[in-house]
Amino acid sequence: MAEILPIKGWRYHEKHRDQLGQLVSPLFDVVSEKQLKALYQHTFNSIHVTVPLGEHPARLAADTLRQWKEDAVIVQDQIPGIYVYYQYFKFPGQEEESCRKGFIAQIKAYDWDEGIVLRHENTIAKSVDDRIELLRQTEFQSSATHGLYEDPLHLLEPLMDEAIQNPIVDMEDYQGVREVLAVIHDVPTIRRFLQVLSDKSIILADGHHRYEGAIQYRKSQIISHAEHQGTEAYNYHMMYFTNASSKDLKILPTHRLIHVPAMDEGAILDQTSQYFDVRELDDEEEIYELILQKKWAFGLVFREKAFKIKLKESVYEAWETDFPETIKALDLVVLHYFFLDQVLGMPYEEQRYSGNIRYERNLHKCFATVAQEQDTLALITKDVPMKQVLEVCKSGYTMPQKSTYFYPKTLSGLLFASVKQEEFEFPYEAYGR
Repeated sequence: MAEILPIKGWRYHEKHRDQLGQLVSPLFDVVSEKQLKALYQHTFNSIHVTVPLGEHPARLAADTLRQWKEDAVIVQDQIPGIYVYYQYFKFPGQEEESCRKGFIAQIKAYDWDEGIVLRHENTIAKSVDDRIELLRQTEFQSSATHGLYEDPLHLLEPLMDEAIQNPIVDMEDYQGVREVLAVIHDVPTIRRFLQVLSDKSIILADGHHRYEGAIQYRKSQIISHAEHQGTEAYNYHMMYFTNASSKDLKILPTHRLIHVPAMDEGAILDQTSQYFDVRELDDEEEIYELILQKKWAFGLVFREKAFKIKLKESVYEAWETDFPETIKALDLVVLHYFFLDQVLGMPYEEQRYSGNIRYERNLHKCFATVAQEQDTLALITKDVPMKQVLEVCKSGYTMPQKSTYFYPKTLSGLLFASVKQEEFEFPYEAYGR
């Protein structure tokens, strides 16, 4: 099953330790325009290699990395390690602090049809292409994707708890989350990590675009290397692993912002009423509470009015589809099929390519952007239960793009991994490879 290895990690030089908070950055798909502008002001911020600017951004990122290595802005650990990564956080109104426990290692970039890394949502084609080009130009990974493994016995947590007592990073990030990183170099302990995951499949929680980019990059390298053996650097991908059996895995909703200038509000509501029960709200602030416990219920927000919409049972019962019931009954599948496809005329299979759909986690930003007429409407969704994510992954099907938001997000810049052969090489046989 899953083959993982420790990483010869790249990290910011110790001389930058006190400024680390100014050097790390949010992941490329959650960083806002305002954050981008501020982050670009810092010469050595990791944003320059994760979301590079310019006419040829990937090429610029490669030049930046080359200079950083020459100037020892970042340096490589000479011995591979398992990097233990804990995130401490609270939600509003939460008294006890939560801690998401995990570790960073590298995993083979298994193709989806190998059934070892399982996905639960579709990707956006352009974002995948950008990630492939960045990886091709830099041969470098500046942020780990997030994978889940199932271990109800929690066999690795005691080893991680022990390691985290001696952190190499301990800081607060832009989310107000305490980020703690430690490293394990002990060979027998690393072997234990590899053994525990060796019989498991991995559920991709976050980073579908980056992982898809790694798959495509690996395929291209296999074609160009006649002597391919499967152990070369280009086969591997940096991933953050957490236990799906943990109680501290939090999934938040991602709302949809839609631009449809060809349809006015009245036409949209007329079409909506054919499939949904529609109820106008006195206060848009009520939306989330009203849909929270309701199956197939969503918020529909226009510039001056807001509605609760709920799919009619008769419509669902008459729906003929090849989807299995596990997929068919999902809220987001219902929303993307009956509202985006049937109401707005956006074909379900083409939505991942559409430039008229944007994704926003902040409820009040959804209200604001529609009020300012930047978008035609907002669709307010609720979170997906962890049980459903696991069921979807194991079914072989996927949910619509941007279905889940695992909180807190990991950071870019805490740890880097290289897929340059000379920076990857090590006698990994010592770990029982």
